[in-house]
Amino acid sequence: MKDTIKVKNRNGTLMVAHRGLSGIERENTNAAFIAAANRSYYAIETDVHKTVDGKFVLAHDFNLFRYSGDDIDVEKVTFETMSQMRLKDKDGTKARSDLRISTIEEFLSICKRYGKVAILELKGSFSTEDLEKVCEVVELFDYMEKTIFSSFDVDNLIYIKEKYPEQEVQLAIWKKIRASELEIVEKYKMQLNTKYDIYTKEMIQMFHEKGIKLAAWTVDEPEDAERLMEYGIDYIYTNILE
Repeated sequence: MKDTIKVKNRNGTLMVAHRGLSGIERENTNAAFIAAANRSYYAIETDVHKTVDGKFVLAHDFNLFRYSGDDIDVEKVTFETMSQMRLKDKDGTKARSDLRISTIEEFLSICKRYGKVAILELKGSFSTEDLEKVCEVVELFDYMEKTIFSSFDVDNLIYIKEKYPEQEVQLAIWKKIRASELEIVEKYKMQLNTKYDIYTKEMIQMFHEKGIKLAAWTVDEPEDAERLMEYGIDYIYTNILE
């Protein structure tokens, strides 16, 4: 049976199951979330889009071709149409009836049942109305205190922090943070999440001195994880490490 790769000496670093336990199960499905929930992960991360009829669904890509073989844009189709589609398993087959597009409600239900922190990455720029609706769903589950919102779009996070000043949010960035971004992160007390290989020990120490927590994505080699743990990274996003 395929299992996770164990990492020792975490040094306080919190492990995040990236899109669920996506090294074993199809990413962003309930199967991946439950596989992660039954293990030692601190948090489970997923990606949030909105369908054309206003349902919040979970997929990383803006198009479903990689998951299902269907050239369909997530945000241009109804949830009913999407929910009838089977997704490809890790071996490329569609034999499993349980591999389907999941919803934010299903994800939060799993996280709450297993006591895992939920990390919601908001894909693209959300309208104020959509941000309110996402927050309403999380509030209905009484799970704001165990949810972290993440996004590459800083305006999504500013809205959430202005409405919920104590809410944990992570600004995701592709490369070295710009001075203007750092100013916003410090002003709104955000966390930072960026590619694992840009971090140095000195960089992590500098941000920690500013009171900023740091996450690294996506770490699948034990030696990379152990190096970051030694440096004092706060969170590691991973597909397979545990």
